[in-house]
Amino acid sequence: MINKILFITLSNIGDVILTLPALDSLRQEFPQSKITVMAGPRPQEIFQANPYIHNLIIYDKYAPLRKKIKLFFLLAKEHFDLVVDLRNTLYGALLPARFRTSPFLCLPRPIRHKKEQYLYRLQRALNLKKVSANAVATKSLFINQQDKDYVSRILEKNNIRQNDKIVIIASAAGGANRRWEKEKFTQVAEGLSEDYRVILVGRESDKLIGQYIYENCKARIFDFTGLTTLKQLACLIQMASLVIVCDTGVLQLASYLDVPILALFGASDEKKYGPWSHKKTVISRELFCRRCQEAQCRFGTLDCMRFIKAEDVFREVRNLLVPSAKSQIPNPKLNFKRILIVRTDRIGDVLLSTPVIKTLRDNYPQAYIAMMVNPYAKDIVEGNPYLDEVIVYDKGSLHKNWFNSARFALRLKRKKFDLSIILHPTNRIHLITFFAGIPKRIGYDLKAGFLLTDKIKHTKQLGEKHELEYNLDLVRYLGIKPQDKDLYIPKNPGAERWAEELLLQERISPQDKLLAIHPGASCPSKLWPNANFSELADRLVDKYGFKVLVLAGPKDMQKAETVVKNMRHPAINLGGKTSVLQLASILRRCILFISNDSGPVHVSSAVGTPVISLFGRAQKGLSPKRWGPLGQKSRFLHKEVGCIECLAHNCKKEFACLKAITVEEVIAAAQPFLEG
Repeated sequence: MINKILFITLSNIGDVILTLPALDSLRQEFPQSKITVMAGPRPQEIFQANPYIHNLIIYDKYAPLRKKIKLFFLLAKEHFDLVVDLRNTLYGALLPARFRTSPFLCLPRPIRHKKEQYLYRLQRALNLKKVSANAVATKSLFINQQDKDYVSRILEKNNIRQNDKIVIIASAAGGANRRWEKEKFTQVAEGLSEDYRVILVGRESDKLIGQYIYENCKARIFDFTGLTTLKQLACLIQMASLVIVCDTGVLQLASYLDVPILALFGASDEKKYGPWSHKKTVISRELFCRRCQEAQCRFGTLDCMRFIKAEDVFREVRNLLVPSAKSQIPNPKLNFKRILIVRTDRIGDVLLSTPVIKTLRDNYPQAYIAMMVNPYAKDIVEGNPYLDEVIVYDKGSLHKNWFNSARFALRLKRKKFDLSIILHPTNRIHLITFFAGIPKRIGYDLKAGFLLTDKIKHTKQLGEKHELEYNLDLVRYLGIKPQDKDLYIPKNPGAERWAEELLLQERISPQDKLLAIHPGASCPSKLWPNANFSELADRLVDKYGFKVLVLAGPKDMQKAETVVKNMRHPAINLGGKTSVLQLASILRRCILFISNDSGPVHVSSAVGTPVISLFGRAQKGLSPKRWGPLGQKSRFLHKEVGCIECLAHNCKKEFACLKAITVEEVIAAAQPFLEG
């Protein structure tokens, strides 16, 4: 019979809470026994005035040796039947007792989490078959009525009802490697405030962080930082729908109370210290150095926390609290941690690949995802919230020769990617990913396709579906069904300011209607006559009162100048004057965009501006079916002129298909957008 138990626990609050399931199990196994708890000064609040605890001893590790020896003899006189020492002290090793936990116990490898390790040690000490983690209905953390009344009062004072949907954010953390940026917490608080009552919590020392989030959040949230004791915080957490937290004591407290948790992990190991509620998720980034468990980053980057984005939190909140929003889980055997997407051709092609990024992020939320692109396509994906890194491969200059490409492959190898998805096949890219040692390389079986580990038959030349779908086929190969096929281009603050200043300089007011036209293209087989663009712009100005912007890349500046010169009405010539992001900012302000088949067509689709694309060539792999604009606000015009075989840029009929598209037909195609 075990009547008297000494329970020696740890000093940090979070670590002590991890031992409470073991204390619960003792109370379940020996309900009549008297339990003495020995704990450090900081977690003493957990056990004070606790009816489940017979005696509480505050252990000061900095006390003189004389006092520690005196305490030992006082404890020895108690004649404990069981000593549970989860701190591995000399007290646990030397105090006389019939049963004790062993400091030399070897833990089985599968038992990684600290809570499970403590339970296993208790199990072996008592020679039990199993110890339950949820042994008793009443938790050993006792919350009295006074604490409950206090929490009710502060909620009532802030007009928060106990049945409201509450999200608690604990933004502070002990070390820099465990701390998420307060600016991102502000974004999260603001984004969730529309559907939830967002409450900030923390200790008195965390007030500055709570104050920053509260003052910079544009929506109404509630700052309870420093206003609650540990038990009052526990009472508040029990009312929450969700707790968002880094690796801190609040995480362990919410886990013990079995409240849904969204935890942000950087240097810490979630397999040891992660949440253990029934409903939980961990957001992290699989850097090669992660789980170092150091307080300071040895690289000085803090990337393991910095790469976690607010969008990751919003996605996982939906997954936790809205069952229908749960992302499809890929084959667990294909649990990739570091993914490289490769697309090194034109701007439009890269833009049509952006749904691949979103799909992979939805299905591998913890993975480190990078994309490799050409320098001129960098702006398309830099700033994408679902990417962690943009890698620039400059085939035309920096990496032009094979020696520099080989060096690039070696640098890529150091990043330790375990999956590459190659959206556009080239000999050089297949060689680079092969020599980078990426274990799984998925792509199309074309141009040294034998270097891939997983080959998909190349049928793009048949043009049976859109290029976007061909891109997503490589994701489908992993067993994933893409849900979101929207194109994405980031909104850049600098580009937005540039667009505002340009329109102000050109005396264009927000009430003016803007029409953008793009007479350029990468190939003669895509060029509608310049004279047609001039006439089209003039007639649309006559009919709808547009202000006209003429857009073109650096290679097509002469075409833009010719179109403007041949117009009766004035137009703003932006030929060669816009970056990709500036182009996107201008198109966001336009009512309509009319263009040859070119990359800006897909930029217009991505920003939601109605677009009409003019197509000539009809080769299956080059047709509108594969390359046409996407979305409900898009149209394309294409005319058949009786060609037996389309020769594309080698046309013998002077591109009669393009010339067959009349100005009247383009105006008719524009009419639903302008008058609907």
